[in-house]
Amino acid sequence: MKHLIDITDFSTPELDVYARLTENQLLNRHEPEKGIFIAESPKVIGRALDAGCVPISFLMERKHAEGEAKPLLERCGDIPVYMAEFDVLTQLTGFQLTRGMLCAMRRPPQPAVREVCAKARRIAVLEHVVNPTNVGAIFRSAAALGMDAVLLTPDCSDPLYRRAIRVSMGTVFQIPWAYFEDEDWQERGPSILGSLGFATAAMALREDSVSIDDPRLLSEERLAVVLGAEGDGLTDRTIDRCDYTVRIPMSHGVDSLNVAAASAVAFWQLGRPENGE
Repeated sequence: MKHLIDITDFSTPELDVYARLTENQLLNRHEPEKGIFIAESPKVIGRALDAGCVPISFLMERKHAEGEAKPLLERCGDIPVYMAEFDVLTQLTGFQLTRGMLCAMRRPPQPAVREVCAKARRIAVLEHVVNPTNVGAIFRSAAALGMDAVLLTPDCSDPLYRRAIRVSMGTVFQIPWAYFEDEDWQERGPSILGSLGFATAAMALREDSVSIDDPRLLSEERLAVVLGAEGDGLTDRTIDRCDYTVRIPMSHGVDSLNVAAASAVAFWQLGRPENGE
């Protein structure tokens, strides 16, 4: 039985997760097992529930309780459902809710790199991608265009930041992902991938770059596509340790693409091995 609660007091502590806690406070780095994330919109919340994420409470427009949200609420048991009109919710949260609905959820346990790579043939690796919009867009492209998993360096934006989840359309719950330990990536990142059976392709502009349509790339049974930070791209150290340096051919004097756009091109071209399905 859902527990419907009309909001009468903005200062109630139960609303802190939606209105007053920062993303880093929700993440709870000191006790990650107690971390929380916020999913926004019915589709994204549904994908999170499908992935086994545990809901804590809802915040939504009153009209959705017996409408669009009803199937979701029926999946969640007896948890609080805080309700108000749209303009009240906008005042409380400081932004307009997508489709008028938020859900606070427990962060799922974080798998290890080896675990998410075990059955993968194509993976994306993000190095120092700090913009949550780009991280979300990359996840959406990865899920749509043949990547089996995403790995991130510790300084990347969290895929479970609210904006990253929203931009990804919930695909962060559909494609496996994991973080490298900082010392592992800094000291031997590409070699770890090599030990797991992956050839590594650094997306970068260098004299020795091969074109993204080079047949050697598609012939690799297992391939990791490595993408770097907005602006600076991959570090020289990472590029030097990868098996290939790969470029996307450009026209009209354009020298590069935004990392999210570049990822979509790379995943489309490299998302399945030559002998894959």
